Amino acid sequence: MKRRWQTLVMAAALLAGPLLAQTTVNLRDADVRAFIQDVARATGRSFIIDPRVQGKVTVVSDRPLDQAGYFELFLSTLRANGLVVTPAAGGAFRVAPLDGAATQPSAGQGRDRFETRVVPLNYIDAASALESLRPLVSREGQVTANRSGNAVIVADFADNVARVTQLARQLDQDRAAVRVVALKHAGAREIATSLSQVAQGAAEGRGWQLAPVDASNSLVLRGDPATLTKLARTIADLDQAAAAGSDVRVIFLNHADAEKLVPVLQQLVGQPVSPASQAAPLTQPTQSAFGNANAGQPAQGQATAAQPLPAAPQGALGTSGFVPGASIGRGQAVIARYEGANAIVIAAPADVQRRLGEVVRQLDVRREQVLVEAVIVEISDVAAQRLGVQFLLSGTGNSNIPFSVTNYSNAAPNLLAVAGAIVAENRYGQDNATTVQLRNAAVNSLLNANGGQFGFGGNLGSNAVFGFVVNAVKADTASNVLSTPSVVTLDNAQARILVGQNVPIATGQALSNNFDNAFRTVQRQDIGIQLDVRPQINAGGTIKLSLRQEVSSIAQAVVTQNVPDLIFNKREISTTVTVDDGQIIALGGLIDENERRAIEKVPLLGDIPLLGNLFRSKSRNRTKTNLMVFIRPTIIKGADDAARLTGERYQYVRAEQAIREGTADTSLDALVRDYLKAPIPGAPPPAEAPPPAEPPK
Repeated sequence: MKRRWQTLVMAAALLAGPLLAQTTVNLRDADVRAFIQDVARATGRSFIIDPRVQGKVTVVSDRPLDQAGYFELFLSTLRANGLVVTPAAGGAFRVAPLDGAATQPSAGQGRDRFETRVVPLNYIDAASALESLRPLVSREGQVTANRSGNAVIVADFADNVARVTQLARQLDQDRAAVRVVALKHAGAREIATSLSQVAQGAAEGRGWQLAPVDASNSLVLRGDPATLTKLARTIADLDQAAAAGSDVRVIFLNHADAEKLVPVLQQLVGQPVSPASQAAPLTQPTQSAFGNANAGQPAQGQATAAQPLPAAPQGALGTSGFVPGASIGRGQAVIARYEGANAIVIAAPADVQRRLGEVVRQLDVRREQVLVEAVIVEISDVAAQRLGVQFLLSGTGNSNIPFSVTNYSNAAPNLLAVAGAIVAENRYGQDNATTVQLRNAAVNSLLNANGGQFGFGGNLGSNAVFGFVVNAVKADTASNVLSTPSVVTLDNAQARILVGQNVPIATGQALSNNFDNAFRTVQRQDIGIQLDVRPQINAGGTIKLSLRQEVSSIAQAVVTQNVPDLIFNKREISTTVTVDDGQIIALGGLIDENERRAIEKVPLLGDIPLLGNLFRSKSRNRTKTNLMVFIRPTIIKGADDAARLTGERYQYVRAEQAIREGTADTSLDALVRDYLKAPIPGAPPPAEAPPPAEPPK
């Protein structure tokens, strides 16, 4: 009866709560589920009760509480009785025992609610922080470490999560020390690489960092002071061991050319510089750092007992000058190359080896490539007109033969040659050598005439002939020449491409003393399209081009004294420009328009109106030329750029060949696929075949 009365009092108070906005709670051994139900009515909240929630609660308040205060009292009461309230979807709350509460989702505020929080760490390791924070969570809470993200995950009551988070941030302070270790014998980069490899192989990783400083040959260490002390001791041992290392070092080059690099190193140590083509290969049994190859005889330049050692020239690297014939132990530095493996051999003390090795490391890098494309455009138009009238009047008797003839250089045929043939035939006969020669010249003149020819001839009595020829020519020649030479070369390396012919040119002719052994001297010259270029990649992606572009062709042949001479058309540009990567620049060009008019006439007779046209020859020649040269350099930074550019050029040529052959599978594809056994450049990758279907069971 007493319990029923208490329940009725509590229910009446809760029902009056929304009206009075304050509630006084006095419950003793009340059912927890009834308590949750009453709180839901008083606060207007929804609760999801776990089936495992059972038991009695006792709640006593000595002062009236509003809804917020009553809800906080409710949360604390459940927590004291082994229950927890966590927010759920839709604004509801889940009431469940504390066991397993860490695995439930939570998102809310309140000191007695269960909460999950991720605490990132910046300086200390998550595994180390876990050992310090685990005793601080409640019996029902959990704390785990996320090593990949270097963070700890805390699941506990909100007030305890806040306390653990604050402690974790106090622990996560940068207490690492920085230490610089200078090296005397070993190379900083070599030691750093070795220690990094050892740390990567360790199961627990490493809690320190290091960076090589090539300028001072030292290592910068950062980490725990105790760890740095151990590392510094290890580095000192390695540096001391390098002092007793070998005096001979072999460096295999990955990208640079040993033949060109050896003279640079020789100059640094004061050794006489060998030409690039004679950079002291080790395959020759000559004087080296180990003495003379011929035992028992002093090598060339080697000091003997009666001959003092010459002074060592000071090199750029200090005391390691070159002393011919001296031993390695006396400070000698000798640099040679091994042709078979593109390697450099350095015989020198350890400190000189280290400095030379650092020079080699900086120079032995992969150089970028440059694709240089030129576009040469030439558009020309030649228009010619010619009109001329020539006449001939000659006697045919055996006596002195009078003749009259008009002949112009801009008209054909040559009537003077015809007149000479007629006179020679009448005077010397048809079989005379002079007659034959002049007759052949007249025939060739007639055959070489072009344009329209109109003439008339005949006899004037029995002792004279006459004739005239009208020659009219009109020609219009247009040309459009487009050339695109391209070449790929390394950065700062000379490249050249030639598409044309090698033409012989006579430079002289002579006879022997008996005039029976004639000979000619000939010089050959490249004619066609030539591109010589040296690209240099600058900072910011700009490219400096030192280039020479030439387009030449044979215009015509001229015969002088029975020796043929050639006339060439030549267009050449030599310049140095700076171009951005992938941009087109106009190197130069020419716009030329040339018009020539010529009138040849007989004096006085050619000036007579109308009738004077019979005694004159007119010609007109007009030539227009537009020439422009463009250039575009493109930097090839790696294999992807090279494959892309190769695919573009290949597919262009393949498309042209497919049009001509009328088939999609061109002969070029067959050559690459069947002979080179290589994939088609620029072709899409083949689609993967679907897996075979499983047989029905």
